Amino acid sequence: MSALDSLTAPFSGASGAGDLGRYAGLVDVSLARAWVDGWALSRGAAPPQEIDGGLLIDVGLPSHVARYVLFEPDEARVRRLTATITAPNTWIKTFVGPETLSSWIAEGTAWRVDNPVFLMSTELRPAADRPAPEGYELRMWSRHGITKALIVAEDGSFAARAQTAAADDAYTVVFDMVETAAEHQRRGLGRWAMTALAQAAVARGAGTGVLAATTEGRALYEALGWSVAAPFGGLVL
Repeated sequence: MSALDSLTAPFSGASGAGDLGRYAGLVDVSLARAWVDGWALSRGAAPPQEIDGGLLIDVGLPSHVARYVLFEPDEARVRRLTATITAPNTWIKTFVGPETLSSWIAEGTAWRVDNPVFLMSTELRPAADRPAPEGYELRMWSRHGITKALIVAEDGSFAARAQTAAADDAYTVVFDMVETAAEHQRRGLGRWAMTALAQAAVARGAGTGVLAATTEGRALYEALGWSVAAPFGGLVL
């Protein structure tokens, strides 16, 4: 399967490192905080804990133990964290491009730079339902603040998925886990799932969507009217 919004998708294309710098320092902290809260809910992680300059999330996976999110890019803070954290599979995320972030790693450590990611947002508005692509069925359900969209083929096999996460009264919802099986790509399934989730969010009173997109995913979301709010660089040990 190929994840349209996987954090490990390859970095390529015209919307790449060359334009990351123009977003540095422009992140809306309230938007960033909404993404952190929704992402933690979506991934089944612990509630974010306040730390100096940002938040710490216990993710609890063997490949992703914990994640630090720093709201303001700060070289000294990143150097201090990379010099003192020694637990493998810990992540540090902040709103600066990868080239800058790579120069902030403490010397003599094994931290590496993650592929570029963009924080993106959009205004959610009522819209007409999209026609269903022939041969597919959309199934949706909600539980505990998470709404899921599953698209299956005629034989019931997995074709695509996406989900949103937010508290019941939240105005901002986080879109996450957008994925299309390789054999079902380029048929509008990702767009269909995203649109259905957006309309479900609007129906319950939400007005803003936010997500973290790779370069590949960014192209899809820009076609849907999303815009880049900031680069979202990452380090992983």
